[in-house]
Amino acid sequence: MINILFLHAGAEMYGADKVMLDLIRRLDKTKYKPYVVLPTNGVLVDALKKENIDVSVLPYPIMRRKYFNFKGIAQYGAGLIKYSNQLVRFAKKHSIDVVHTNTAAVQEGSIVARKLHIPQLWSVHEIIVSPNVMFKFTSRTIAKNSAITITDSQAVKDHLLESGYFKDNTIKVIYNGVDANRFNPGNDSSYLRKEWNIPADAMVVGMMGRVNSWKGQKDFLKAANILLAKHPNMYAVLVGAAFAGEEWREKELADEIGKSPYKDRIINVGYRTDSEGIYKLYDIFVLPSTNPDPLPTVVLEAMATGKPVVGYRHGGVCEMVKEGYNGLLAEVRNPTDLAKKVDTLLSNEELRKTMGEHSRDRLLENFSIESYVKNYSDEYDRLTADK
Repeated sequence: MINILFLHAGAEMYGADKVMLDLIRRLDKTKYKPYVVLPTNGVLVDALKKENIDVSVLPYPIMRRKYFNFKGIAQYGAGLIKYSNQLVRFAKKHSIDVVHTNTAAVQEGSIVARKLHIPQLWSVHEIIVSPNVMFKFTSRTIAKNSAITITDSQAVKDHLLESGYFKDNTIKVIYNGVDANRFNPGNDSSYLRKEWNIPADAMVVGMMGRVNSWKGQKDFLKAANILLAKHPNMYAVLVGAAFAGEEWREKELADEIGKSPYKDRIINVGYRTDSEGIYKLYDIFVLPSTNPDPLPTVVLEAMATGKPVVGYRHGGVCEMVKEGYNGLLAEVRNPTDLAKKVDTLLSNEELRKTMGEHSRDRLLENFSIESYVKNYSDEYDRLTADK
């Protein structure tokens, strides 16, 4: 039995949360014993308990912007030492063989692995554009303390290599996978049209993602206003909430929507748990991340549901969307071009249908959940081969 300690940056249910949950729930439990320690309570804790996974909550600090000041650095450092020592004791108690650290924002795994002389597998899901000092710091830490670094896209791997701290053979790309049975074209969305008062014949263009500084809600809204003016039978839908403590971003977005002359056809619902039905509701899925997004899980889920995708031409989206085949890519930070690309699909029902079918095909061929789990399992085996 290989005992694995999973450390993660939160307990919500966005991209990195979902893919970790999918991996853990599908590991061969006759061979691997997962122990999960999270820094906070939340829906991810509940989901893990439902799967009978050993999960604990320990408030270890996560590297966030709130610590980017003298007082914050001191608080973070003290918390890092305190809770890393508690994690070391936890790891000893459970005879942990591998530390699996999920996201660059979690630094505690390095201390646990170093003190106990066990390998650390570090999954990186971020492309840190700024501040550069944080990119350099996390890259150096990850390179120094990982037995293997796993990225979820070639875009993330290339970004890490730019730091100068990694050798090419120390980073491996493992594409995330999603459950193609859970997210499929046969899902029901009729209840959402009733709940949100969307006419049966209306077209729906939507996005889903964390409300933050770069997921692109403002660009989506600008593009939506252009499209809503041209298509009176179109509705725009935004799904997602902000980090705790950043609720002002949600208010700011709601205020912007309130200024739109088409606000009656813009639906902003915050965080939802019924993403299966939401993807089915959409005719076109849009993710206009203004910074390069590593490999957004929401795009994979939309693809699995058979939807064409429109995004900006950078980051991992370029590895998921084969332009002209299952979606279209717009100029980065150009809402007008984004609207143009979406309009191409709105105006051509046959093209939407064909690209949607291609999305499903491409997902099954390149981003299957089975390959995702097998690839990680192979790494656990390799790291503990001498056990």
